[in-house]
Amino acid sequence: MTLEDHAEELASDLGVDKAEVKADLENLVSYSVPMDEAKQSLRRKYGDGSDSSGGGAPPSKHLADVTTDDGSVSVTAVVLTVGKRSIRYQGEDQVILEGELADETGKLSYTSWEQFDISPGDTVHIGNANVREWDGNPELNLGESTSVEQAEEALDVAHDIGGDTRLAALEPGDRGINVEVQVLESESKTIDGRDGETDILSGVFGDESTRLPFTDWDPHPDLSEGASVRIEDTFIREFRGVPSVNVSEFSTVTPLDRTVDVSDSAQQLSIREAVDAGGLFDVELVGNIIALRDGSGLIERCPQCGRVVQNGQCRTHGEVDGEDDLRTKAILDDGTGTVTVVLDEELTEEVYGGDIEDAKAHAREEMDKEAVADTIAERIVGHEYTVRGSLSVDEYGANLEASEFAESDEDPATRARELLQEVRA
Repeated sequence: MTLEDHAEELASDLGVDKAEVKADLENLVSYSVPMDEAKQSLRRKYGDGSDSSGGGAPPSKHLADVTTDDGSVSVTAVVLTVGKRSIRYQGEDQVILEGELADETGKLSYTSWEQFDISPGDTVHIGNANVREWDGNPELNLGESTSVEQAEEALDVAHDIGGDTRLAALEPGDRGINVEVQVLESESKTIDGRDGETDILSGVFGDESTRLPFTDWDPHPDLSEGASVRIEDTFIREFRGVPSVNVSEFSTVTPLDRTVDVSDSAQQLSIREAVDAGGLFDVELVGNIIALRDGSGLIERCPQCGRVVQNGQCRTHGEVDGEDDLRTKAILDDGTGTVTVVLDEELTEEVYGGDIEDAKAHAREEMDKEAVADTIAERIVGHEYTVRGSLSVDEYGANLEASEFAESDEDPATRARELLQEVRA
């Protein structure tokens, strides 16, 4: 059955307008809600007899009591943030509002398909909001059948209003966020976007708390290297396992009359703490190199996509003439956990003691490419290193793309005594 057929069947069963049911059904399906689940949600919303609530107006609930089993609800809450974004929906661009709401019991994210007149700090009564699951949690969907009215009495909530946030506190999924940052790196790129070739800016922001990557989808001239700016209305996505700040055509960029301080040092964590964080753009770990992984030393990459070539074959482009490169994949262990440290060509040259031409000559002399990896292993395995870089964590494990890799000058005996003191405490 097509979506049109499902909408017609559902509208007939419920005795409601087909166009409205179809719009709601399209909305839910566009967010990857399974068809059966979407139809059941609409049956609850429109009061089908199989709904245990008995139909009628949607129940009024505190935010903490809203669950993904609810079809639609009414809530009274404070608007914490309001972000505006353009998305591609059924082949057309549509502007939505999104952010977070809070009451005395908790907070929830929302997406509004209508341009309701709401601002951070408003206390509003929202009637007949659909509930959907987003990232495992309930989220409110505000559509044509939703009403939004200013409440007579303001709520006092234990959450910050307005969206001002430090970089270290950002998480993927945050919307309507404001940051004050220094632009550490900024590069113009042309990518293959949803409307063909698109010019963007990408780089790195920094503040007093940390550094994070950014993408500006509507390049703002004030985002130049070295500039300190306030950016309002950003949204946060995950990029290579870490939060990434996204600037859009709805974002405002204002130069600051001060320089935003950026710490020269990275956050120092144990490997367990770093991995449990789920991904960090700038972190420093200390541990012992206990082994090298396969794929270290002198390798070949696909000239088209940069993937490592195995036996002359690229997983994406098939048989190719690989380009030589140097890489190190080392296992770092600090006693709390392990992580794979990846050194690029430059850092690998430092630990190997030669460049690609030296490595190729070495491999020819030994008649074995693995001789390069063996030399690297001899020089770093068993030694303690301080490593700084970007950590990503996925189902395949934890990987730290190193930007700095230096043998630790800290006395192991001193560290051991400090660890024993912590354990005894």
